[in-house]
Amino acid sequence: MHNPGAYFEIPVHDLSRAHAFYAQVFGYRFEEGEIHGNRMAFFPYEATQPGITGALAQGETYVPSTQGSLIYLQCADLAAALARAEAAGGQVLFPRTEVEAYGFVAEIRDSEGNRIGLFEPRH
Repeated sequence: MHNPGAYFEIPVHDLSRAHAFYAQVFGYRFEEGEIHGNRMAFFPYEATQPGITGALAQGETYVPSTQGSLIYLQCADLAAALARAEAAGGQVLFPRTEVEAYGFVAEIRDSEGNRIGLFEPRH
């Protein structure tokens, strides 16, 4: 048995703006490319580490939304990430809230209008 998650894509209207937002909020470095005629900015990936990776995706079929699937991105300091998200033009949709045995969660609206979950594991 394996974990079911394999890869994710976050729809964006403006790849450069989204790239800047996620770099500012999370400190990610992206590698840009193209798949099937769609522009992509790939999140970092280290094959020896647990978890999955994905991309910011700009193309005709990619429509940002606050409804539908919700991806959670892990961060070491959720309060700091929320502050950086607001400073970068995002909006806190759900404040930092404890999930008893696991840690803390929150939700933001990113620069493109997506609802994105944030997760800080219990240390």
